[in-house]
Amino acid sequence: MTVASLRLIFAGTPDFAVPALQALIDAGRAPVAVYTQPDRPAGRGRQLRASPVKVCARAAGIPVHQPVSLRDPAVWAELTATAPDLLVVAAYGLILPLAVLAIPRLGCVNIHASLLPRWRGAAPIQRALLAGDDETGICLMRMEAGLDTGPVLARAACPIHRGTTGGELHDRLAALGADTLRAALPDLLAGRLIAEAQNDALATYAPKLDKAEADLDWTRPASELERRVLAFNPYPIARTWLDGQPLRVWRARAERESVTAAPGTVLREDSAGIVVAAGSGVLWLTEVQLPGGRPLPAAAFLNAHRLAGQRLGAA
Repeated sequence: MTVASLRLIFAGTPDFAVPALQALIDAGRAPVAVYTQPDRPAGRGRQLRASPVKVCARAAGIPVHQPVSLRDPAVWAELTATAPDLLVVAAYGLILPLAVLAIPRLGCVNIHASLLPRWRGAAPIQRALLAGDDETGICLMRMEAGLDTGPVLARAACPIHRGTTGGELHDRLAALGADTLRAALPDLLAGRLIAEAQNDALATYAPKLDKAEADLDWTRPASELERRVLAFNPYPIARTWLDGQPLRVWRARAERESVTAAPGTVLREDSAGIVVAAGSGVLWLTEVQLPGGRPLPAAAFLNAHRLAGQRLGAA
């Protein structure tokens, strides 16, 4: 079998995976099948909505499969029938059991949004921001039974600049993942890539996000609160409470300032932001949102609201 005739399958679900799928299509390596999660209810009407990967695959005329689980022997038989040489995975969202990993002749590779072994797990982008990492990146890794423990076939670093949100870093890494896959694919299919084993002693884990993590604890340092606000934009959005209702904070920046007011006290406000006392330093809220409204820059928000002297805090 020639490299040109190798059969690929792609598995992915959200926006993050679309650039990688499109890269395969553009490179003339369109998968023979795409696996994605079942359609989910979305929006106010809770209508079933196809995943971004399904939309991309259908537009390219690629057959789409949407099993609820990959632990069903019938799904294994269906996958085997496609005679795949390689399975490429990007944010699929379902665990691949050993029976599935063994089906493709050349195995399964995953596009992971961190520099492994740092941030194995479900939320590597947000965890890197929360930790204040200076850089993150993309790893193309060979999949095995453990959680993101497989050897790394290719990697590419991405600096994290201050002020970067989770959504912005997500988009940069999605594009970098596609570029990394595109560059590595010829050598990957030809078996020329040398796998680098991960050092398990250096591993850190990136658990799934919990909405409760988005609540701002004003006793914490302002620098930590800034990272929390940025990491949780666009989901689940950091929040505090004002007069018994949630105030969502989309963007903020920390500044060093000696304050004696209680944490959560609004010290002052102007067109540049709403200045709130933290455990150490102050946090400038620069984009906020009240229930029923839309996110507003501080200057626009302050046209209708005055916060100076009030105390922000828990529900």
